[in-house]
Amino acid sequence: MAMTPDGTAAARDDVENPDRVSAAARTLTAFSRTVIRPAGDRATVTVGSMPVVNTVINSLAKLRPTPRGVEREEVRLKGFRIEIVRPAGASKSLRDGAVLYMHGGGFFLCGLDTHRPVVAAMARRTGMPVVSVEYRQLPKTDINGSVDDCLTAYKWLLAHGVPAERVVFAGDSAGGYMTFATALRARDAGLPVPAGLVGLSPALDLDCTEKRAHPNYRRDALIPLSALESVVKIGAEVDGRLDPRMSPVNNVLAGLPPALLIIAEDEVLRRDSEVMAQRLAQSGVPATLEIWRGQVHAFPAIFPNMPESRAALAHVARFVRERIESGRIARTA
Repeated sequence: MAMTPDGTAAARDDVENPDRVSAAARTLTAFSRTVIRPAGDRATVTVGSMPVVNTVINSLAKLRPTPRGVEREEVRLKGFRIEIVRPAGASKSLRDGAVLYMHGGGFFLCGLDTHRPVVAAMARRTGMPVVSVEYRQLPKTDINGSVDDCLTAYKWLLAHGVPAERVVFAGDSAGGYMTFATALRARDAGLPVPAGLVGLSPALDLDCTEKRAHPNYRRDALIPLSALESVVKIGAEVDGRLDPRMSPVNNVLAGLPPALLIIAEDEVLRRDSEVMAQRLAQSGVPATLEIWRGQVHAFPAIFPNMPESRAALAHVARFVRERIESGRIARTA
């Protein structure tokens, strides 16, 4: 759904896949609704439990086969790692164009291992290097500290000769938050903004009040809103108060590059992307919002090989190539 400059939806179908939901997607949704969501509802997110759960998730991720068709290079920055994933045998360097990918995980989970499949899929589809950022997370740092690391990774790319107009930021869930927050931080610091922004089910409003009133509060098959509220209390609130400016939707958005937002129809974070798409359009920033039926939160990142995930990632790849090609033309004009 493209947004017009007045913030209204352009005329086209609201749902990307109105006629069919794959068997794989139906199975994932059923498993999420009957196993993962109930477990999440019962769990309590605390400073003490965060490292334990993170260790378990990352250990399980290492058991998966290594993605084929890519080459990997690890780089250590101050306090965290990045991993450059290139299509096998690719001749393009970072300077020809790159995606800076920020993983999701609720601000305290996941890393390079959990998100290598989706990062590899992006590298293969775009034909470009994808730089995956394993930023510090709760409880080692607060959410602002995570954004600092993502900005450091972006500065690393710029320092290595990658033009900003040939970089696209992308991320899922909490990584979608990092995508927009890092772009805003870069703009406010006087750095050039990237060529584009991609959010896969991004968390863009840390205040959950209106999400609790949204119909998807009970429809979401995967995400318990109580967990997000606990994370925000730990990682964002100061003396029990949340600064509204920590939420990307509440910032001045003028000057940001075009954005692509991909969300599941019934997920609780749908509202975040709808508000962001509208406010971007009202700020003169081109924004495209895609709604996918029968999917779970961040489905392209969770299972990139599902039919709907492959289709969504194809849209991402097209957006990335168009934005970087646009930057290349602008640079040589």
